[in-house]
Amino acid sequence: MSPRAEDLGLTPGRWNIDPAHSTVEFVVRHMMVAKVRGSFEKFEGYAEIAEDVTQSTVTATIDAASISTRDENRDNHLRSPDFLNVSEYPTITFSSTRIEPHGDDWSLVGDLTIRGTTRSVALTLEFNGTSPDPYGGMRAGFSATGEISRKEFGIEWNAALETGGVVVSDKVTLNLEIELVKA
Repeated sequence: MSPRAEDLGLTPGRWNIDPAHSTVEFVVRHMMVAKVRGSFEKFEGYAEIAEDVTQSTVTATIDAASISTRDENRDNHLRSPDFLNVSEYPTITFSSTRIEPHGDDWSLVGDLTIRGTTRSVALTLEFNGTSPDPYGGMRAGFSATGEISRKEFGIEWNAALETGGVVVSDKVTLNLEIELVKA
């Protein structure tokens, strides 16, 4: 039997991302010794929750130029053709293709498009519950994590280190904290 939305406290229909209470972050290894964290400051999206939760869909768009690692020079380099090439590819998009139970959590699989290249990506999705808000609305929280290879999206810039290794890892860890508001 498929999980029902009402059993999770979700009302079927559209739920919009509340960007003021959500984060889209990433982590990459730098110089083989440290992890550098960054985020995207501008994004939007929604979930269409179905009565059968596995039939729900998620759609999101990120403003690629809103990338922030708290270092202006690095952020400008990340916006350049070496990395995101935001002048030619201003958005990063995600569109789910399936949602399925995965142990105590969920697997959210979808098409992620970066720099005009689309790849299937699986995220581990944790449902954090629902709560009424003080304004008469309903909110739901989710945490999602996953990994991608930046080379699979055509982001290949790097520099070799004298001691071996490279400046920037290929693996990018994604961490999302998403709060949805029932439309």
